[in-house]
Amino acid sequence: MNAFTIKDLENLSGIKAHTIRIWEQRYNFLKPQRTNTNIRYYSNEELKTILNVALLNKYGFKISHLDKMMPADILDKIYLLSQSQAQYDRVINDLVTCMVDLDIDKLEEILDDYIIGRGMEKTITQVIFPFLEKIGILWATSHITPAQEHLVSNVVRQKLLVGIERSKSVVKLDKSLLLFLPEGEHHELGLLFMYYLLKNKGVRVWYLGSNVPVKDLDFIIKAKKPDAVYAHLTSVANNFNFEKFLNRLHQIAPATPFVVSGILTQTYKKPVPVNVHFKTSLQDAIEYTLSLS
Repeated sequence: MNAFTIKDLENLSGIKAHTIRIWEQRYNFLKPQRTNTNIRYYSNEELKTILNVALLNKYGFKISHLDKMMPADILDKIYLLSQSQAQYDRVINDLVTCMVDLDIDKLEEILDDYIIGRGMEKTITQVIFPFLEKIGILWATSHITPAQEHLVSNVVRQKLLVGIERSKSVVKLDKSLLLFLPEGEHHELGLLFMYYLLKNKGVRVWYLGSNVPVKDLDFIIKAKKPDAVYAHLTSVANNFNFEKFLNRLHQIAPATPFVVSGILTQTYKKPVPVNVHFKTSLQDAIEYTLSLS
């Protein structure tokens, strides 16, 4: 069983922690346990409950009514939601549920069905990337097990690789990008997502993958002379110095644009070298790929 904090529930459900506490006081659907130091923690089942209740509440259902419903009735209401965004949210919640239950067969089935129905690009933008953003915080804080992370990551990675392999652009742009992850960063999914988008737009991509030393990056930049270099940071090592990393990029290639996305870009407040550009959201990353054409 996983033990989730109230902050985990907030990050995964979108419901503020203080609201969750109010729901606990007024209703019966959440019954957290407490540690010896009186800190709340929640089980897999309570996580799934809050995801379902938060989803229905978002689309107009009153908490007081949901509190009186059986879990099966709540699921029925979720599957009757007709709004497009509600359907995306439901699928993402289903993926989170599969992850905490280690139901990898079901997770893969959900992704395959979505790919068949909506295509690879919509599956990535509407489902996979929002799902990864939700659970990325859990990965970074070790609130899910390495086994869960590896099993889920490998399924998603396989889907992305198939999408990259099958991607064929009718337009070939006179642009080239070098994609890499720095030393200590092994989470490739965000970078593979960018690989797919760029290839789909007709950009030439050189993919270095994860855990690349700066000296090796320097060598490839000099050899290939890309128009830009892209990195996506998900969960770097504890000793990773983001400021030093950015300054080092500027030192090795001051005339080359470096584009960096991922969770670290959302909280970094120090000055950024002139040739480094942050993309702090999925929409920013997508707009960047569109700007290359």
